[in-house]
Amino acid sequence: MSEKNWPSTRDANGPMAKSISLLSHQGIQSQDAEGIPESSKRFPDGARWKIEIPSVEGPLAFKAILDEAKKRSVKFHRISQGSGIMMQTDDEIKEMVALGKANDLEVCLFVGPRAAWDIGKQPLSSAGGVASPTLRGTDQLRYAVEDVLHGASLGVRSVLVGDVGLLSVLGEAKKLGDLPSDFILKTSVAMPCTNAATAQALVNLGASTLNLATDLSLQQIAAIRAQVDVPVDVYVEGPDDFGGVVRHYEVPDLVRVASPIYLKFTVRNSPGLYPAGGHIQAVVEATGRERVRRASIGHAMLTRYGYEK
Repeated sequence: MSEKNWPSTRDANGPMAKSISLLSHQGIQSQDAEGIPESSKRFPDGARWKIEIPSVEGPLAFKAILDEAKKRSVKFHRISQGSGIMMQTDDEIKEMVALGKANDLEVCLFVGPRAAWDIGKQPLSSAGGVASPTLRGTDQLRYAVEDVLHGASLGVRSVLVGDVGLLSVLGEAKKLGDLPSDFILKTSVAMPCTNAATAQALVNLGASTLNLATDLSLQQIAAIRAQVDVPVDVYVEGPDDFGGVVRHYEVPDLVRVASPIYLKFTVRNSPGLYPAGGHIQAVVEATGRERVRRASIGHAMLTRYGYEK
């Protein structure tokens, strides 16, 4: 090709025309976005963005972040937990559900069983970490379904799912009336959503909200947003074991590109918490309070530059 004839691989008539045609015929985005286009999509209440505080491990941690949020005048909308439904007592779950209702907050609990806690070796190997959130064997799938049904019986209406088979089963359960139709199925960051086709597949299986990979560019996120309408959540600050991104100055553009979006804040340079318990309660509460502080920094980015909800 000459210097004047160097077609883009994104061109529908260019060198990758066949793959572009294949994707287009399936209704899938064939490229990451040009620039950072603004999303016209919104939450049902009209909001562009909301805040999620992750790793809220139990009612004591929940109370701690509510207290910290009041001190810092931070409004958040969803809390999520990673230790799993099975790692909390019924009374603890009921208390978390009650705290959520009293404060108009979504309470999202992780499904307990996962390969990383099972007897297999692959999730603990250098190349096998991707299998960590999956369900190893059909018995474990049954345990996971049992965990969700038990949580639902205690008032839980939102769960974090790390296995595609489980997502499919729960999505079908909603259709059949075995779970409430408004039951929220949130995909885990450990089940990475990194492109438009994956996003669409997860939604087709029943995902209500998508947890995007921590390291996607604004253009990559924009392509996913163009593909699906469900809310996404993105780590503004991510945990060390998922790359430890810190992207506070991108908050305005994350909202612009990915609306409706949950801005999620964890804390770098902090220990893993799962499964949590009384032996590390002080750390759970301290890091919870710091997550709220980090959220206040992210919210300040929107306020400072004149952005409204």
